[in-house]
Amino acid sequence: MKNIEMFCISLEPSHKKFIQELGYIPVGLGTNNFEKGWMRDNTGNNISKKNRYYGEYTFHYWIWKNYMDKLSNNWIGFCQYRKFWTIKNFDNSRLDIKTLPSIVLKEIPKDYEDCEAILGNRFYINQKRTMKFLKKGFKLIIKNPKLLFNKKLRNIKFHFDLMHGENNLYKAIDLLDNENKDDFRSYVNSMEYFHPQNMFICKSKNLLKKYYETIFPWLERCEKVFGFDNLTGYGKIRIYTFLAERFVSYWFQKNAKCKIMNITFYDIRDEIS
Repeated sequence: MKNIEMFCISLEPSHKKFIQELGYIPVGLGTNNFEKGWMRDNTGNNISKKNRYYGEYTFHYWIWKNYMDKLSNNWIGFCQYRKFWTIKNFDNSRLDIKTLPSIVLKEIPKDYEDCEAILGNRFYINQKRTMKFLKKGFKLIIKNPKLLFNKKLRNIKFHFDLMHGENNLYKAIDLLDNENKDDFRSYVNSMEYFHPQNMFICKSKNLLKKYYETIFPWLERCEKVFGFDNLTGYGKIRIYTFLAERFVSYWFQKNAKCKIMNITFYDIRDEIS
């Protein structure tokens, strides 16, 4: 018997059969017409109207408000139609829709049983070439030329400023609760990597509930600063998603024993229209 309840998020109704054959629970987001058999984020107590800005977190909110008691006592995981958990690293491998079912995660291995949460492989900010930083963040580098030469200054805070608006991360951190405000600020100023994609696996629904009880009140407070109407460009329209992406790395490592696992990229839309 498998030991994980995996929710797979998709925007396409045609993906249901494939997701179910993986043994995953299909979750439909967006405005397409999803038939019976999909879990949705637009029933009960929901914020589905914010999906354009919150991304997959409208479904996380739905779980928090409507489904926590129905979650199993197994591991709880989240993946997407183009991002899947795999034990082995398949970067740069030639994959197709036929091989994907044999490599994606079906159960948590025994050597992960001593941890409480699983995050994706680290994304190192300095993997990008210096010229890309210069092209994207010319104004930031003019203000602080040391960023060109001192890699340690290129931390999570720098990367967020570069991609999602200067000082927007600090504006958001100022709205965090006292338990996390100083620690998260220290984290984004000291770390040169984070765990991307907003994907995680949690061993306990109680731990998941605590995460939701922290992240959603914070994001709601952030709406008073950033709003929705004046957000332009993908990096700012999805600012709530990107705030959560940085925060999830910090929060689970602070509150749980974590291990990492590979996230393999394969967009099933390439073969399932």
